Amino acid sequence: MTRRPSWPVWALIVILIGAAVSFGQRSRRGRGEPARPVPEWSVDPAFEHDVFSFARLRYESWDRGWGSFGSRRGRGRWSVDAPEADLNLSYRLQQMTSLKVNPEVTYIDITPEELRHYPFVYMVEPGSLYFTDDQVVALREYLLNGGFLMVDDFWGDEDWGNFRREIERVFPDNPLVELEVDHPIFHAVFDLDEKPQMPGIGNYFQSGGTSERGAGPVHYWAILDDKGRMMTIICHNTDLGDGWEQEGADPTYFHRFSEKMAYPMAINIIYYAMTH
Repeated sequence: MTRRPSWPVWALIVILIGAAVSFGQRSRRGRGEPARPVPEWSVDPAFEHDVFSFARLRYESWDRGWGSFGSRRGRGRWSVDAPEADLNLSYRLQQMTSLKVNPEVTYIDITPEELRHYPFVYMVEPGSLYFTDDQVVALREYLLNGGFLMVDDFWGDEDWGNFRREIERVFPDNPLVELEVDHPIFHAVFDLDEKPQMPGIGNYFQSGGTSERGAGPVHYWAILDDKGRMMTIICHNTDLGDGWEQEGADPTYFHRFSEKMAYPMAINIIYYAMTH
């Protein structure tokens, strides 16, 4: 019998507080010294152990200019946009839904012991990742037992080819299914009329476009289990995380992308993952 990772029953129902709740610019926490702190919030002690944690996966990546195994300042590609992106999204979830959300960053390794505590995990910049054999088994069992993986922020055929090879080691017999805009995940809370293509802020102001490195149109792919439950959503040729990280950097970028794409799509994905 399929066993879902444990999480509080009340967290399965996410309720939008209302359209009157608006996004706004806020200060953000930097990677080293907290020169740009995000707003801090607390959770009622009664819910201290029953909160939703936005958990980011740590992984190894091949060296592509980031030092040994993709390291940057002692961390790898897995850490792109962290911790600002994670904290800003967590704050918005706390603000705009009924979820009680962990106010701390959560980074976990791909191991059975760490994965089992989190129903939803996030992976970023997987264009040069590699999984160990143990990680392949751990991730497969986690997803088949009810977990959900969101993959974000990678562009072009080279990144796609590497990630596809690795994820097909996890699920060699489960095909990738491209999601069209009529899929319920694009309408779960916010009703989106197009698949969001979210550029990084630097690329947007340099080029004025929404695609990076000539990557072309955005794609959202899913991997389903044998019963049709979505286990993984893969957001390719888009960078939702930059919309969370950079929400306070520029009003134009915020209103066009963070407010209308990055946060609505993320909330839709989390809602869908937690209720299906």
